[in-house]
Amino acid sequence: MNKSVLVTGAAGFLGSHVCDSLLAGNYKVVALDDLSGGFRDNLDPRFEFVQGSVNDPILISNLFRQHQFEYVFHLAAYAAEGLSHFIRTFNYTNNLLGTINLINASVNTGTVKCFVFTSSIAVYGRNQVPMTEETTPQPEDPYGIAKYACELDLKNAHEMFGLNSVIFRPHNVYGERQNLGDPYRNVVGIFMNQIMQGKELTVFGDGSQTRAFSYIADVAPVIAAAIERPQTYNQIYNVGADTPYSVNVLAGVIGRAMNVQPKLKYLPARNEVVHAYSAHEKVKAAFGDVLRNVSLEEGIGIMSKWALRVGPREGTRFTNIEIEKNMPESWKRLTSAP
Repeated sequence: MNKSVLVTGAAGFLGSHVCDSLLAGNYKVVALDDLSGGFRDNLDPRFEFVQGSVNDPILISNLFRQHQFEYVFHLAAYAAEGLSHFIRTFNYTNNLLGTINLINASVNTGTVKCFVFTSSIAVYGRNQVPMTEETTPQPEDPYGIAKYACELDLKNAHEMFGLNSVIFRPHNVYGERQNLGDPYRNVVGIFMNQIMQGKELTVFGDGSQTRAFSYIADVAPVIAAAIERPQTYNQIYNVGADTPYSVNVLAGVIGRAMNVQPKLKYLPARNEVVHAYSAHEKVKAAFGDVLRNVSLEEGIGIMSKWALRVGPREGTRFTNIEIEKNMPESWKRLTSAP
């Protein structure tokens, strides 16, 4: 009998790739997504698709009763760290309370063997590089706070109810199916979209901030593999690339891959962590056979070909801003535009 698996955020970038990785196993996958940031055509038709939100506890409860899930992959989130300062209620509702609905259903159903959760290196905050799993989290933004709260709740659910979980902290993941039209997050997609529209590349600050940009093939298969490795249960893993690059260097790599000489437009710096990258010894020990170690040039080359094939996408403006104080002016113009 096929093992029943729920994947939330399944039509999104990371979620759809995790679903693809699960195809190799003998799984019956239910793909849940509200399509607020994902696309139905990201999903293989062999999956059972349910359009809905993790914020709907009745829907969640009914799905768990109907399918008796053995495994849950929770990837649904609104992962805009910088914007989370200005959409605090929305952030905590989607990224924290939605997770609690899934944890409640997992405990109440009693069939879930492992709950796989994608957190973020946003939980670490600043001045803690390279970030290791033993680093004490000090999140700097509401998004990181929400993710860390979910981690703590999963720890409590294991101690109180015996719910097993595996927590991954991915970072700066890019690749095919990324939402190119999102103007608030995922700088690789933003840069490629701007190049295809003949625009300048917008950089907050002087572009010296560094991130270890991580190709999707080094992240999604690792997440999918966790459920078949009980030795990883109730552990936390950083997952992603090892080498940090500045945003300025990234712009050059993307420009070369897309055969253009990009022009950079420097904007006032945001309130953000300047240098963020993590160590991966722990994930290499547990999942070394799955990791591919794709270089930045290779990954950007693959994604750029996909981006040029699908073409540019108009940015989706976030209209429910709760606080405008200290918001970047470029974002204010987005929210006020028709």
